[in-house]
Amino acid sequence: MDVNVAAAALAAVSGLAVGVAGTLAFRWSERAQGRGTAAAAAAAPSLPPGVATVLSVLRSSAVVLDEFDTVVKASSAAYKFGLVRGDQLVPADLLAMAKETRRDGEIRQRDLLLARADGEAHEFEVSARVAPLGSRLVLLLVEDRTEARRVDAVRRDFVANVSHELKTPVGALSLLAEAVMDASDDPEAIIRFAGRMQIESARLTNLVQELIDLSRVQNDHPLHHVGPVPLDELVAEAADRCRQAAESKQITLAIGGDRELIVPGDHNQLVMALGNLVENAVNYSPARTRVDIEVRAEARMAVITVSDQGLGIPQRDLDRIFERFYRVDPARSRATGGTGLGLSIVKHIAAGHGGEVTVRSLEGVGSTFTLVLPFKSSTSQSMSMTSSTPSMEASR
Repeated sequence: MDVNVAAAALAAVSGLAVGVAGTLAFRWSERAQGRGTAAAAAAAPSLPPGVATVLSVLRSSAVVLDEFDTVVKASSAAYKFGLVRGDQLVPADLLAMAKETRRDGEIRQRDLLLARADGEAHEFEVSARVAPLGSRLVLLLVEDRTEARRVDAVRRDFVANVSHELKTPVGALSLLAEAVMDASDDPEAIIRFAGRMQIESARLTNLVQELIDLSRVQNDHPLHHVGPVPLDELVAEAADRCRQAAESKQITLAIGGDRELIVPGDHNQLVMALGNLVENAVNYSPARTRVDIEVRAEARMAVITVSDQGLGIPQRDLDRIFERFYRVDPARSRATGGTGLGLSIVKHIAAGHGGEVTVRSLEGVGSTFTLVLPFKSSTSQSMSMTSSTPSMEASR
């Protein structure tokens, strides 16, 4: 009996020893793991509080690099523009800026040209700013300035072109005034010079007026004078503006197409737009030719075409003729009194009315400009009307 009690006691002591040993081993393991986790957390750099939130709302592409140039944090814009691939910063110029800043702690800002991530041939311009973020991190902010630089270039070109266009008639008026003074005893010369002064004055007046018109229509403000505009009246007014010039060149203005269509819009702006198209067709057409103005309904749009039998436009220039001051033939434009603003005004008016203007042309055959506008038919005319009237010769 004593032997059995002794055996039981020994077994209990052994079990207790094993339990204690297991508990101690488990506690030691937990502590070791805790020390490893803390060491790993200390080794991996973390963003200062609030930085991640700020980076998420920035418009610029943001990238945070650690001391090994590994990306710790990057905004979605940085991935979109191909600045970051995986956990690496791709552009070598940005990486060099980050290394320099990490070395001396100085904030740097540079304008760079970076290749596009989509493989397109052209580059995009960025403004890059690099600054230290704590003792181990570097922050890069990259802003795409491509569109802003393009707008600045357009603005500079516009100012330069306006200055040049204003300088030409002003200089001519100055010279003609001197010529009139020198020819004070020659009545015929005075009359001749005065006629030239009137031409240059008219050119200067047209340029200033078209600059005013362009400034009014090129903004994105909603139309202020919207009302029903009958296209019959619109076409008639546009043709009347060019009737004298057409008659002097024996050019026929032929008007045809669907009748009684109405478009909502600004009457004066639409007359200006269509008048510019008809005026261009007359000015750039040879004598004794024909200019067709046709109106037709297509689905829920009114389509107005102006076709001439002129010299046509080279294919290389078709994409640029709606730019301000762009001329296919500058010498011919000045001979016709053109300012180079008419088609740009047409484009802005069409866009302001929810429509568009397009062109197709063949050199030596002629050009067709198409003005497309949303329309509604009059009460006596259904939207699906397809009948058209014969062309009417407005002048010969």
